[in-house]
Amino acid sequence: MNRKKLQKLTDTLTKNCKHFDKFEVKCLITLFYNLVGDVAERPGVVTGLDRNVFRNILHVTFGMTDDMIMDRVFRGFDKDNDGCISVSEWIHGLSLFLRGTLDEKMKYCFEVFDLNGDGFISKEEMFHMLKNSLLKQPSEEDPDEGIKDLVEITLKKMDHDHDGKLSFVDYEKAVREENLLLEAFGPCLPDPKSQMEFEAQVFKDPNEFNDM
Repeated sequence: MNRKKLQKLTDTLTKNCKHFDKFEVKCLITLFYNLVGDVAERPGVVTGLDRNVFRNILHVTFGMTDDMIMDRVFRGFDKDNDGCISVSEWIHGLSLFLRGTLDEKMKYCFEVFDLNGDGFISKEEMFHMLKNSLLKQPSEEDPDEGIKDLVEITLKKMDHDHDGKLSFVDYEKAVREENLLLEAFGPCLPDPKSQMEFEAQVFKDPNEFNDM
């Protein structure tokens, strides 16, 4: 991408970006095109990070290991559901992912955990996510029982209107009372260490990131 084009794109994306300044947006655009590679220059090809490349970034850079959660994070970034993350989705997604306010993060996490998108986190969804994110102990005869108990304990703590599922209002109230519940059903945000490492590396010289 030539300098003029990069400058124009940087200006456009900085205008709509809450948490990054112009230099940071420029670094992230450069990183995006490094990750996308040669495809970017081919006419008629949708430029974006596909699910596999993106999941690899989540895994390698942010230490995520849960397939179900990584898939949901991808959907959270891919706002137009076209199966790849465009440069503007990349900037907006990372803005929230790395530096979002508590309000923004609550909305994002809730969407990640609401697997079927119906506006509630059901018992079944909790069960699936907790089963996925907890390591099964080989000694346990029936690990599912332990997870069912955990779902009940979580509901008791978070289900304020006692309807057997979590609405966003339930979730928000619980998280405001106890911030640790933000990622109650699996890690879907970067931990502080990987966030700092990512920012230190990218906002210095994005060319060093070529081999990620």
